[in-house]
Amino acid sequence: YQALVLLVIASPCALVVSTPVSVVAALAAAARQGVLVKGGLHLETAAALKAIALDKTGTLTKGRPAVVGLVALNGHTETELLERAMALESHSDHPLAQAILEYGKAKGVQPLAAEQFSIIPGKGATGTWNGKLYWLGSHRFLEERKQETPEVHDQLEELSRTGKTVVVIGNESHVCGYFALADAVRPESKAVIDRLRSTGVEHVVMLTGDNRGTAEAVGAATGIFEIEAELLPAGKVVAIERLVERYKFVAMIGDGINDAPALSRSSLGIAMAAAGSDTAMEAADIALMSDDLAKVPWLIEHSRRMVGIIRANIFLSLSVKALFVLLTVLGHSSLWAAIAADMGMSLLVIFNALRLLR
Repeated sequence: YQALVLLVIASPCALVVSTPVSVVAALAAAARQGVLVKGGLHLETAAALKAIALDKTGTLTKGRPAVVGLVALNGHTETELLERAMALESHSDHPLAQAILEYGKAKGVQPLAAEQFSIIPGKGATGTWNGKLYWLGSHRFLEERKQETPEVHDQLEELSRTGKTVVVIGNESHVCGYFALADAVRPESKAVIDRLRSTGVEHVVMLTGDNRGTAEAVGAATGIFEIEAELLPAGKVVAIERLVERYKFVAMIGDGINDAPALSRSSLGIAMAAAGSDTAMEAADIALMSDDLAKVPWLIEHSRRMVGIIRANIFLSLSVKALFVLLTVLGHSSLWAAIAADMGMSLLVIFNALRLLR
């Protein structure tokens, strides 16, 4: 009789179901909030995060920059500048490219697409238009090409200091002109950063390929004090590797193709899915379907609730079994009580896990 009691108590039902039910309930609750997680392991990792790196464009900012200035140089007109820039940008889905295209269309410019188009990751692009090679890219790309004049350099530096992003266009012989673009910071970014720190995240850093002046302006508006600017995709990976070595559990939040390598290298990759690229979505472990940054601190807290419930379920299951083993050895237990305890604990851990759905 005591052997039968021990056999019933030894049944691992409650212990076995405590974790999967909790994980499934937590995944379902996250999906209801527009947070798609690719597995329970990734959701559990969120509870242990100590550092978070964020991209700027499309993550901390709205990702919908607008052209606020256009300067044509070396005898070119604004229409010519728009035709060349739109010919190159028509091949790209980058937010800056879309802003230039929208600006040109509003001006009534409808150019032909460039041929032999080629993207230079983190820098810009090149292509042939009307039989002539043109390039387009950042201030850094202009410096690398050694086509910059002191006057142009001063103008671009001044725009950067005021928080604007610069896109320069030129050919093999000279600079044709440049665009000044501005992107509004997401209204919730500052509150989200503060809330991340309150959840116990020790380190928050911005990783961006944009110029330092623009990055620092966004950092000041969002409360991020550590900034690494003018990074190529490989540079973001190096920055993430340093954080992983120091903190072990590190999340990267981004939305573009340039963020994909860093998303893959981090402990937890989080993609802004609504306006993000397919490559970033594929590389990430979690997708924010509404591009709502406020879901990140919610996700961390939700993950910690899940881990807490799993531990509580395991502790309760083992405690009840240990108690009945002791009672059985002392001769104070019965078969019906053992059955009731085993089934009762199975139901208890299930209902405890289902609280995550709320």
